[in-house]
Amino acid sequence: MTKKLFIETLGCAMNSRDSEHIIAELREKESYETTDDIKDADLIIINTCSVREKPVAKLFSELGVFNKKRKPDAKIGVCGCTASHLGEEIIKKAPFVSFVLGARNVSKITEVLHKDKAVEVDINYDESEFAFNDFRTSPYKAYINISIGCDKSCTYCIVPMTRGDEISIPTELILRETQKAVENGAKEVFLLGQNVNNYGRRFSGEHEKVNFTELLRRLSRIEGLERIRFTSPHPFHMDDEFIEEFAKNQKICKSMHMPLQSGSSKVLKDMKRGYTKEWFLNRVEKLRAVCPEVSLSTDIIVAFPGESEEEFEDTLDVMRQVRFDQIFSFKYSPRPQTEAEHFTDIVDEDVASNRLTILQNLHTQILDEKNQTHLGKVYRVYFEDLNQDYFVSGRSDNNLVIKVKGSDELLGKFRDVKITQIGRTILTGELVG
Repeated sequence: MTKKLFIETLGCAMNSRDSEHIIAELREKESYETTDDIKDADLIIINTCSVREKPVAKLFSELGVFNKKRKPDAKIGVCGCTASHLGEEIIKKAPFVSFVLGARNVSKITEVLHKDKAVEVDINYDESEFAFNDFRTSPYKAYINISIGCDKSCTYCIVPMTRGDEISIPTELILRETQKAVENGAKEVFLLGQNVNNYGRRFSGEHEKVNFTELLRRLSRIEGLERIRFTSPHPFHMDDEFIEEFAKNQKICKSMHMPLQSGSSKVLKDMKRGYTKEWFLNRVEKLRAVCPEVSLSTDIIVAFPGESEEEFEDTLDVMRQVRFDQIFSFKYSPRPQTEAEHFTDIVDEDVASNRLTILQNLHTQILDEKNQTHLGKVYRVYFEDLNQDYFVSGRSDNNLVIKVKGSDELLGKFRDVKITQIGRTILTGELVG
């Protein structure tokens, strides 16, 4: 008899892929089907994020709601990064939770399902060679993990404490998974890792040593694969070979996420990012010299402990020079088990809020200016989403979200689109030809 699974995913694309793995294992081994109605679910899972404070606070709020809405015999499980760092504390605070499964233990989902109050949160558990069953939320693109964990020691970041040491997934497994996704209809793959361009530094067994640039070359040889995206490359590992391959390889989409975090070399040193303001700007200059059409996105933290007005101005200076197409910006929040949790030179909350507003207003101004340049231009769009307003949307090679009037007949197809209307987050156009 088919059972029903309700799953809520918080956080990053890696969490989304973990949720797909959970669904796949439960479908194949436990006969679960997904449902959007929590009241019908036999199993309720929340896949958590712990990068910032708000998702952690949201966890216990959501659990309370789930407990009220669930069927009397429905199980509730907590997975992901917050599960990794809170572990048994989750069950102590919410005793109705049936199991806790850490971000590095996804392959154990069918085991913990049958152990009441199971807690599996070993961040050293090695899943790099585990063959998950296949499930994807979209038939048109495939998220593919190329590494697990993180070897960096950024002072603000909890990820190494929740996902463990970095291990690369064997190249042959990545190629095989990509080939299967293409055979099932995907024309685009999205490679995932905490620092994708550090790929190949460590494998768990004896495997051919392949770096990220070579992995991109091999993936691009797969017939039927038309687009390759990835996140996130680390600025420290952006060598010339990688940048040149990015520029010349026609299958690699010309959009790059470059996490800046701060424009101040002093703050970057305090963060232990491993690069300077000058290095970051040099990499952008090199990238745009060989690939002028590239679109750039970034992450920025304002009000890191000890950040002065001058150091904040350094961040604004990088913003003005680079003119990012998209930013993900946040006020610093201390995370448990991180070095910065113990820093004492805390920036005043009002000052922090003001800096975030200034940063976001500057980006809005830059975005409005840049968006005007798209009007009348033609972009090749890969359509993947059917909207409720009789529009179909997709992305251009350089990651612009573009919609046109249309039906599901456009899904999974590439078409040229001329931009007729500008929006801050989505452009509207009409099909050409």
